[in-house]
Amino acid sequence: MSVSWKLGGLMLGVVFFAAMLLVKPIGVSTQFVVLDGVIWDAINPQIITEGADGPVSEQSYLNKYAKNIAAPMNYSFVFVLAMMVGAAVSALARGGFGGEGPVPPLWAANFGASSWKRFAGSFLGGVIVLYGARLAGGCTSGHMMSGMSQTAVSGFIFAAGAFLVAVPVAMMMYKQEG
Repeated sequence: MSVSWKLGGLMLGVVFFAAMLLVKPIGVSTQFVVLDGVIWDAINPQIITEGADGPVSEQSYLNKYAKNIAAPMNYSFVFVLAMMVGAAVSALARGGFGGEGPVPPLWAANFGASSWKRFAGSFLGGVIVLYGARLAGGCTSGHMMSGMSQTAVSGFIFAAGAFLVAVPVAMMMYKQEG
């Protein structure tokens, strides 16, 4: 089963509108920092301690998120976990994970038919995007999608910058047609 880009875009817009109306704007990358902090705190319980005003950390980067690290099961963290579960359900519904299944013709024409190579490229791309998102203080869902839907100037600037970089990079990477 596949969903047209028009229906997918409409459904995504409804989800974003409902999230902002009912809870808060959607943002994802911060929750990866929270997950890192939860794992770090499990390994070293002194990383998050109880201060006079609640949880704190001597690590300046984690201090901003200490409250969420100490009690991670909030809306945003559960939202990210639900995204991962949804992706797994979608993959299973489409035939499973990995293996040497079919890859899109455009990818195969430029990089070969290995689905593992595609997985590695996607994973590396995700790591780079997440690193950049944390440098920018937020991700595409926070800056661009939630920001633009709230008519934030920073959201429009981020979107313009993202496309000014993404289009030439895609043109360089995908020189052959599928």
